[in-house]
Amino acid sequence: MGVAYTSAIGSHVGMVRSNNQDSGFAGGHLFLVADGMGGHAGGDVASAIAAKALSSLDVPPTGSAETATNALRTAILEANAKLRATVRERPELAGMGTTFTGFIPVGDRLALAHIGDSRLYLLRDGALQQITKDHTFVQRLVDSGKITEEEAKTHPRRSVLMRVLGDVDSSPQVDTRVLDTRPGDVWLLCSDGLCGYVEDDDIEKILRRRTSLQGAVDALIDKSLAHGAPDNVTVVLVETEAAPELDPDDTRELVEAERRFVGSAATAPEPRDGAVSTARTRILGRRRPVRRPPVVEESHFEPRVDEYLAELIAETRRRNRNRRVLWALGAVVVLLGIAGALGLGYQWTQSRYFVGTDGETVIIYRGVQQNLGSFSLHSVAEDTDIPLSELDGLEQRQVERTLGAGSLEEARDIVLRLGVHEDE
Repeated sequence: MGVAYTSAIGSHVGMVRSNNQDSGFAGGHLFLVADGMGGHAGGDVASAIAAKALSSLDVPPTGSAETATNALRTAILEANAKLRATVRERPELAGMGTTFTGFIPVGDRLALAHIGDSRLYLLRDGALQQITKDHTFVQRLVDSGKITEEEAKTHPRRSVLMRVLGDVDSSPQVDTRVLDTRPGDVWLLCSDGLCGYVEDDDIEKILRRRTSLQGAVDALIDKSLAHGAPDNVTVVLVETEAAPELDPDDTRELVEAERRFVGSAATAPEPRDGAVSTARTRILGRRRPVRRPPVVEESHFEPRVDEYLAELIAETRRRNRNRRVLWALGAVVVLLGIAGALGLGYQWTQSRYFVGTDGETVIIYRGVQQNLGSFSLHSVAEDTDIPLSELDGLEQRQVERTLGAGSLEEARDIVLRLGVHEDE
């Protein structure tokens, strides 16, 4: 028995951007996501050029998975050269670039190539794990222990890239790996329009509860829209299935029929391919976002690696210091509030009185009968010198249980009534 692969794909412009700078491709032997950068004029061009150039690899692979990774790396560098040539022909596109994350299945192994901050995830046995690592400065801060993963999710510069395809680098460094797969695995390729705004736990739940791959793609994009979708979002899902071994010649016609581009690379996108068209998505497109996402600057490549990283570390230190100062000030405010509340509470207790006894005589106390630990909330206001033994049994029990009073005069009236009763 061999393995086969089924896929689903979708892309959406989001709820803020005016154009889709993402491109995605799902074929029979290649699956990829590319997220363009460089503003309105260049990002869509860059991702489309890369996706279409790399789609030439969507043919039955020959050789091993390692051979496929070398072919994928070579094709990526050729696409990079094509991007640079495009900028020379059209100088207005200077600075454009794109991420790339994609793989070629070779039997039960995957040849993976990755550059930028688009991601590959694997759902295996119901658990989701991130396979690729973002090539961003913020990820470098996480790796060096300067910030936490949680802080990275909301960092204002989390989209500044250290590596990218485009006219910014003639020989970019591309990560390649060979991965094992087995029937039941679900592979998720996505742009940061999904993983940047939807928690991994939510992604996992949607994938685990899927009834179909395309339904899961739609649900993931809908989830991004529900979070405000400030960026384009592109999703490719690929499921590994058990299948009999097939002659590659028998699948070529099927592979050609399955070639699907989305986003800016789609030349004539249909609703299913170019943009998710579920009823919920259409509703979300007309209403206000459920959640306002944090502001983050536009993705861009920063060539001054050491200098920019030093600036970012210094900025992070300032942010952490300011955060500590704010926490300290907040703690002081809370403590002052607690102290003020305790002070007001204590003042109120000292406006109260009660008639009680020390076991020998009747005494008027100021405060309330309770204690705070070893601190007593009452003190002797007046000792009446009335022996407790001179009171009848009922009055003794009342005094021992204490008789509350709203003022010293009221307490004296209570004592006076006790005295009058004794005289009678």
